[in-house]
Amino acid sequence: MADERRPVGALEAEVLALLQASGEPLTAGEALRRLGGGLSYSTVVTVLSRMRAKGLLGRTKRGRAFAYAPVADSHGLTARRMRRELESDSNRGAVLARFVQDLSSGDEQLLRQLLGSDSELDITDGPSTG
Repeated sequence: MADERRPVGALEAEVLALLQASGEPLTAGEALRRLGGGLSYSTVVTVLSRMRAKGLLGRTKRGRAFAYAPVADSHGLTARRMRRELESDSNRGAVLARFVQDLSSGDEQLLRQLLGSDSELDITDGPSTG
């Protein structure tokens, strides 16, 4: 069906996953070809532009076009979203207190370890809790 629409944010998530998996910046045309059918060039350009405005993507000039790449890996992007949410509330202390209060015991322990570390953190393969 031509009127079938993706859920809100699904196209952004798809484009972000594509850019993260590509390992190199992609132009709108390259992204369009890799995404497959059903999208117009202008839709891809719009999505890339909006994602750049949100701070998710950077861009560099490539010939007459721009090539886009994520500004961080998936963990870094999640951390940026968390920081943006924290910064959107005037009472940061209350937000942080509630956040810590709602953590699982494993996540709380991990956070304590991270905050208590005097050395540089190895975040590439850090422990994860579920």
